[in-house]
Amino acid sequence: MKFLSKLIGAAAALGFAGMSSAFAQSPVTLDVFYAFPSFAKFHEPIAGEFMKEHPDIKIEFRAPAASYDEGHQAMLRAAITNNLPDVYYSGYHLLSELVGKLKARSQIVDLGPLMDAEPAEWRSANYADNILALGKEDGTLYGLPFNASMPIMYYNADLVKKAGGDPDNMPTDWPGIMDLAKKIKATGPNIAGLAYNIHDWPDEWLWDAMLMQSGGALTKDGKVAFGDEHGLEALEYFRSFVTDAGMPLIDWDQSRQSFIAGQIGLFFDTPARLNQDTELIGDRFELRTAVFPIDDKENGGLPTGGNAAVITAKDPAKQKAAWEFLKFVTSPKAQEMVVKMSGYLPTNKAATGPDYLGPFYEANPNFSTVAKEMDKSMPWPGYSAGNTVRIWRTQREIIAGVMRGDISPKDGLDRLVSETQALMK
Repeated sequence: MKFLSKLIGAAAALGFAGMSSAFAQSPVTLDVFYAFPSFAKFHEPIAGEFMKEHPDIKIEFRAPAASYDEGHQAMLRAAITNNLPDVYYSGYHLLSELVGKLKARSQIVDLGPLMDAEPAEWRSANYADNILALGKEDGTLYGLPFNASMPIMYYNADLVKKAGGDPDNMPTDWPGIMDLAKKIKATGPNIAGLAYNIHDWPDEWLWDAMLMQSGGALTKDGKVAFGDEHGLEALEYFRSFVTDAGMPLIDWDQSRQSFIAGQIGLFFDTPARLNQDTELIGDRFELRTAVFPIDDKENGGLPTGGNAAVITAKDPAKQKAAWEFLKFVTSPKAQEMVVKMSGYLPTNKAATGPDYLGPFYEANPNFSTVAKEMDKSMPWPGYSAGNTVRIWRTQREIIAGVMRGDISPKDGLDRLVSETQALMK
């Protein structure tokens, strides 16, 4: 299912309805929780703009979680102690499990009636059905999509040229990428061809991407689905990243710093850090971005990363205020801020128009790369039965062992399948 294929295009230039609702009651303070401390760069200014337009609503942020997985674990604990925030930004791959846990305790708000109460023309002008689907569970809207992304390839155009490659015509499949990475590695003793930091990635996004690009899947009919040629091929690629492309098995931040320093040719990451990386690289080398390689052009796809904002407030006044906040953070104005400060895709249709991001994309082609992947967008699945965080941490250790050469790809796949299936029970 192509969830984001209609995001870019002409959007009705309607005003954002309902953003100036007056609250007759006493001022309301919303307790808001999100993941990744670096994302304060857009959460804080967006909240500031919201409070200017809604002086009777105050936004107070909890200390951000280190990752989506850490935030999810914190939410599950807070549900038990009745210490939930009023608004939370849940990673898409964890939304199903979160909704299941909170719904059973009447601790999450069904956003459907709130959306239905808004003018139909406003809804159609701002939200595509395939975007809203990212925040739905069993057909019910529980989260309003705030961020959306797919992994992209950052590359050092200078190293690509030095290796004999063409920065204007980058490979679009993994065999081509590996061939180029080997050539980049050969350009110098301290140069790595690529980095794909799945061995310490905080969640399963890059694992899902490698499976799905070849036409594979995470699960099917409640069982592990990657114990096939797709899973084996993925692990063989991971090992070859180290042996053939010279990928250093250092942590993600060190790897990113090496890329910024010009020591890695191809770097796979979220587009969310594109703005920051662009500033840090400066004129050190020519930074470009390209679409994520897809081996199976017909059936392959990519997991749609990002998060949806959910309301967990119980007080009616806070629920009303939280809905105004959700509408604002997903408005064209706020989404323009997010994109320019990060590199994410906008989740609001109107945000791509000439009054917002249109001129920006024309002037900054690196930021438009992720939009070119939209026809390959698929849901970020996770494990609907739960235990997603623990499953990934177990899988990550096995994958790291394969990359180090401690475990063969075949033995690693056998362990991944058996241990994942056991944890799914």
